[in-house]
Amino acid sequence: VQLQASGGGLVQPGGSLRLSCAASGSIFSINFMDWYRQALGKERELVARITIDGTTTYADAVKGRFSISRDNAKKTASLQMNNLKAEDTAVYYCNFLVTTVYSTDWYWSQGTQVTVSS
Repeated sequence: VQLQASGGGLVQPGGSLRLSCAASGSIFSINFMDWYRQALGKERELVARITIDGTTTYADAVKGRFSISRDNAKKTASLQMNNLKAEDTAVYYCNFLVTTVYSTDWYWSQGTQVTVSS
């Protein structure tokens, strides 16, 4: 199983970005699809989660600005980030709980850099 994150970049404060994460491999199902971020010098933190039935949760810092969605058929998750702030600058990772024929495990993507700066 591999996860590929994309969509990061440089954006001005108040701007928007959309991150995507695609899973590949012999996947039976994906329960949780999470987005994490890690700012320089800080611990990695959970930003948003969407369950297999579409239930979403968000970190307080991003509520009302970020929106997570998923496409079960395509095995993808997206994170729409609006009204970005300098404090959103971080490396973003997706993390999926994947069930295969053999096991259920968490998988990480590589990071994608989001920089919010004027």
